[in-house]
Amino acid sequence: MGEIYDVVIVGSGPAGLSAAVYAKRAGLNMLVLEQAAMSGGQILNTYEVDNYPGVPKIGGFDLAVNMREHAKSLGAAFATDTVGALEDGFPYKTLRGEKGSYKARSVILANGARHRLLGVPGEEKLTGHGVSYCATCDGMFFKDKTVAVVGGGDTAIGDAILLSRTCGRVYLIHRRDKLRGAGSLQKQLFSLENVTFLPDTEVAEITGETVVTGLRIRNKKDGKETGLSLQGVFIAVGIIPETEVWKNLVETDKAGYIRAGEDGVTSVPGIFAAGDIRTKPLRQVVTAAADGANAVISAERYLSENMHNESI
Repeated sequence: MGEIYDVVIVGSGPAGLSAAVYAKRAGLNMLVLEQAAMSGGQILNTYEVDNYPGVPKIGGFDLAVNMREHAKSLGAAFATDTVGALEDGFPYKTLRGEKGSYKARSVILANGARHRLLGVPGEEKLTGHGVSYCATCDGMFFKDKTVAVVGGGDTAIGDAILLSRTCGRVYLIHRRDKLRGAGSLQKQLFSLENVTFLPDTEVAEITGETVVTGLRIRNKKDGKETGLSLQGVFIAVGIIPETEVWKNLVETDKAGYIRAGEDGVTSVPGIFAAGDIRTKPLRQVVTAAADGANAVISAERYLSENMHNESI
């Protein structure tokens, strides 16, 4: 039959790595399945993290390495594989990957979400070097500088308001003539003297060799292109949860996020969700790490209550 793990953790971002630490400290037989060879998830693309308690101004890559090394030092097991299916069952569940199948008494889904991209030249090359998808994370790095926010919903408006408090000038670029965000947010936005709204405008290119130096923008009504000199671009056009494999198994909301509270409990007994993949108001490294810990505590409870005849 092969080895049956107490818990298999899918994903090795902050949520998955935190879960690995807590699972090993709990004495659980566990495995982390990671799609990429390098752990860390989205923080690998973050030049500097300055809001994780106790480790100010640490590089995203360095923080990811530290988190993985912490889990490894406790004996956490890792395997690189892409999971294509999860079959619910009792007393164990089966995860089917490209390289093999894995059996587990409980599963923690922590494979995160990805930012929706603009898909314009320069975006990929300059991500982490002036292109950011998180104003809360990176806004302070652009103190007194000129930046742009791309988007028209609540997140984009909120980002522009937040950045206006530290940046010298903020451009809010939206491809439609009107913003989609809440009226109260719009009222606050339009009261700010250092924010300029550019409607009916789309980004054609993000310019710069090693860091962002500007944008090439296009007016959608007349097609005219102009240049905009700035040092940072915050893209807020949505996030896509990585739930395609799980959506027919666990309950999700309209946006595709797994419905789970702070305890990580999903609609399927023995399956838990942690990090950006679940419904939550704030997606940060610190909240992902907390989710990983909570999910393990819930998994422990599930195992103790349901596996009386199984060795744990």
